[in-house]
Amino acid sequence: MAKVALELPSPPKSQFTVLEGNGKVSLIDTNGHSQGELPKVTYSVVHTTPGRVRFRLPRLRCDADYAKRLEVLLTADALVKNVRVKPAAMSVAVTYKSNKVSDAKMRSHLHDLIQAASEVVVLKNSKSSETEKEPSWPGLQLSAVATTLAVLGGPLGLPIPPLIVVLPIAIATLPVIQRAWEGIRVERKLNIDFLDLMAIAITTFQGQFLTPSLMLGLIEVGENIRDRTARSSAQQTLDLLSSLGQFVWVERNGDKQQIPIQDVQRGDTVIVYPGEQVPIDGSILRGKALLDEQKLTGESMPVLKKKGQPVFASTLVREGRIYILTERVGNDTRAGQSIKLMQEAPVHDTRMENYATKFAQKAVVPTLLLGGAVFAATRNPSRAASVLTLDFATGIRVSVPTTVLAALTYAARRGILIRSGRALEQLAEVDTIVFDKTGTLTKGEVDVVSVESLNPATSRLRVLELAAAAEQRLTHPVAEAIVRYAQAEQVEILPRSKWDYQLGLGVQALIDGETVFVGSDRFLRTSGIDMEALNGHQKSPNSAIYVASNGQLQGIIKYSDLLRPESREVITALSTVEGVEIHMLTGDNQRTATAVAAQLGILPTHTHAEAFPEQKATVVRQLHEQGKTVAFVGDGINDSPALAYADVSVSFANGSEIARETADLVLMQNDLHGLLEAIAIARQAKQLIRQNTGLVAVPNLAALAIAVLFGLNPLAATVVNNGSTVVAGVNGLRPILKNRQHKALPSAR
Repeated sequence: MAKVALELPSPPKSQFTVLEGNGKVSLIDTNGHSQGELPKVTYSVVHTTPGRVRFRLPRLRCDADYAKRLEVLLTADALVKNVRVKPAAMSVAVTYKSNKVSDAKMRSHLHDLIQAASEVVVLKNSKSSETEKEPSWPGLQLSAVATTLAVLGGPLGLPIPPLIVVLPIAIATLPVIQRAWEGIRVERKLNIDFLDLMAIAITTFQGQFLTPSLMLGLIEVGENIRDRTARSSAQQTLDLLSSLGQFVWVERNGDKQQIPIQDVQRGDTVIVYPGEQVPIDGSILRGKALLDEQKLTGESMPVLKKKGQPVFASTLVREGRIYILTERVGNDTRAGQSIKLMQEAPVHDTRMENYATKFAQKAVVPTLLLGGAVFAATRNPSRAASVLTLDFATGIRVSVPTTVLAALTYAARRGILIRSGRALEQLAEVDTIVFDKTGTLTKGEVDVVSVESLNPATSRLRVLELAAAAEQRLTHPVAEAIVRYAQAEQVEILPRSKWDYQLGLGVQALIDGETVFVGSDRFLRTSGIDMEALNGHQKSPNSAIYVASNGQLQGIIKYSDLLRPESREVITALSTVEGVEIHMLTGDNQRTATAVAAQLGILPTHTHAEAFPEQKATVVRQLHEQGKTVAFVGDGINDSPALAYADVSVSFANGSEIARETADLVLMQNDLHGLLEAIAIARQAKQLIRQNTGLVAVPNLAALAIAVLFGLNPLAATVVNNGSTVVAGVNGLRPILKNRQHKALPSAR
């Protein structure tokens, strides 16, 4: 990340300049040559925790240039770790280095940047502050120095004192000593690092400096690769309610007042207006509203709720206004419990539990015993050192992480982000996949399926024309879908004069001299429309609204949350080619879930409807307890607990922030074909790991037999050991060395 050096004056006076170049940015004062006072940028602090703060800036929505300048400034700042700017939500979230600056000072610093971004100008190159670098152990450099000195003082015969060669070897060995000691002290066993330490010590004392130098270099390479494949164990606390806003309207003693969200108490009457999220769980006291519950339940269609019905935090009021009796707040809400479920999910090891560790650990004691036996029989430390050098550990410890890293890199090139070696390993073993329906198998938005005329005198396009004219500029998802469909069909959207929209029912409008009704069956019947034309009309699993004009039913428009184009193909491939058991979870009703499952060929017994987050997590746990290796694919807040409990969790790049943070695998192309490809990549990596184990084991076993029976120079043993390591390592790189055009992976299709 580029860093920023700041010389900020006291706001709001001064002109600021950004100097950009070579990945570095500076923000400086123009020393009083100001052209006036900076326009005040209004904002509010929505949520704050140590090391993280989120602002609401209304200017972001209407000023794209300001949003871009602010993001540049924040991203370049030396104290800032991560920035997320969301103009549509008027939101800026900043994570900063709390160990280097106090929260109060950082808040003031961010205030200055927010104000400065309104007058920032990008000019020219700058030689500003140096990029901070995290200190790292120079193991590779030390081993390279030792190897160079060993070659100069050995084969080349230069007069280099042994102490000068031993010193970098000794320093480079310190991490190996530390890991070996921790194995003895903490794990109460001799580990592969102890074996490496013995071989390094013996060959060093014998003056064979090239052997330990090469060993240390390869060990360091393996450790670096392993660390790159590791997944950080530090989990960020996900506060769902931070997205709900800082203040809430409540009614107390007959007066309306705005209070901080944390001050809302059980029994308060909370008022929620159109476009706002419900901040608490409770029941409606009065009013009615169309609520979008997709983030929480997965239900794609908004739900009309009235007096006495329950509402939940994180759901969105699309239309209407409601007064809610508060029953649960904060982490006690259903949304808060979803996050709690996710946080209580089992945390897996941050390092891949792979063949390397298991195989190499088992070989430690037998190798030590064999080396000791050879020394006892021959009294030759060189032969003993040869046995210890041929320990399998180095080759396997390098080749396996190399294979994993190559697979992760190749997957990333294919638009598939796999977060860890462990996730790759588990993905290769998956035998059961659970899909969320809405937004995963389906598009997650309403689309018109068909338009039918029920009156011989009225054409299909006329039905669509009347409906689109009546529904224009309404915010209901079905209204928006009808207008989109009409535009795609190139139907003229007629002007609408007098109109009356009834929440949850439909709309009455005067169009082209006709009184038009568009809405539910009940709405048209109560409006005096004769619905007899529907008798005998075949019912469909899709939802429908009806169109009437001048007192007569004219047609029907069917709509649905359509399947993704690739869903059928991917489900078929997974169940038939890969032999995976497929389940579907959804918050939708049983009728809708069964209809979608039938289209995809998913068994009714594997279809779970009306599932809230806790039920989704329960289904995943039950499958796991049956001994299955479970992958869960979902993209919403309601999916986060199930994602956390799955062996492998999969989400989309355009999924919710919580789903992306929880997922082990993110499909960056938002296409389910990526899941097929990810499984193929994982299984290929598993095959390569097995091949590499053989490539390391066979030559080392042969050399070991020679070393025990006839004797083998330690340098020759190192050549065999390191040579097999190189061959296995190159073999592990096959995924990224092959032609970049996608070939193969036969099981991917």
